[in-house]
Amino acid sequence: MREIKSAALVVNARSRKGRKLFRRACRRLRLLPYPVAAYAVKNPKDLCDVVARALEKKPDLLILGGGDGTISGLVDQMVGHNVMLGVLPLGTANSFARTLGIPLDIDGAIDVIRQGHARRIDLGMIDKDYYANCAAMGISPQIAETVPHDLKKYFGRVGYLGWAAWQFTRFKPFTLIVEKGDHKERLRVVEVRIANGPYHGGTELVDSAEVDSGEIVVQAVMGHVKRRLVKNWFASVIRHKSRHEDVREFRGKSLRIDTEPRLPISIDGEVLAHTPVTAHIAAGIIEVMAPATPPA
Repeated sequence: MREIKSAALVVNARSRKGRKLFRRACRRLRLLPYPVAAYAVKNPKDLCDVVARALEKKPDLLILGGGDGTISGLVDQMVGHNVMLGVLPLGTANSFARTLGIPLDIDGAIDVIRQGHARRIDLGMIDKDYYANCAAMGISPQIAETVPHDLKKYFGRVGYLGWAAWQFTRFKPFTLIVEKGDHKERLRVVEVRIANGPYHGGTELVDSAEVDSGEIVVQAVMGHVKRRLVKNWFASVIRHKSRHEDVREFRGKSLRIDTEPRLPISIDGEVLAHTPVTAHIAAGIIEVMAPATPPA
């Protein structure tokens, strides 16, 4: 790993923990043996501009503080820059941090940065949009499109799950069409996950997806009734073997995906695309500070 001589910290101060923990993070980061330029961004619309300004100073390390949506929305700007990624998990689910084995408390996450173990990882892509962890079709984008931001901010995961339960009553199964080369397959499904890592919504759902495998994984929960999705989520939460029932997986470097009817796609919690799309992998495209021993 190259020597780190400077770093920048950009925190989404509107995320659930961001504003509260920004000052604490700055105090801890002063103990690092290199300077850290810190930016607290209260308006999420300004995040891209702030990251662009931070990258103009050519830091060796860019530390992003926020949830999965914040990290996924900003990694595009890091591609092509000779900069490593540091993660402060300040969101609700923190699926990307869980995938990498980064502690979810701020002290533990900064310890990972301080110890300086770099890991080269893949990024997923939906068409030309890079993302860090997982895209989804079905109930997830329906929740993402409708959930009030302050609900997550003040009530965290409990509030989010309550809203999810309400949206579930309005959700309908759909048809998935997957193309890989000359092969096309149609399935009746209740949820689709396009995964670069195993976690989605803070729960390990796609066991076979790895952040450095060089392949994207499309996992479909099959069924004509919504209770199949409830069964799959519950079995995944308790790590029961039945979580692998009623599930089909497709994997490869590039997969064409469509649905009937056409549906929105949430990318790490933010609705950013609509079917049809091409899902593919950008293998080993970025380096991230991670624990020395990858999670089992």
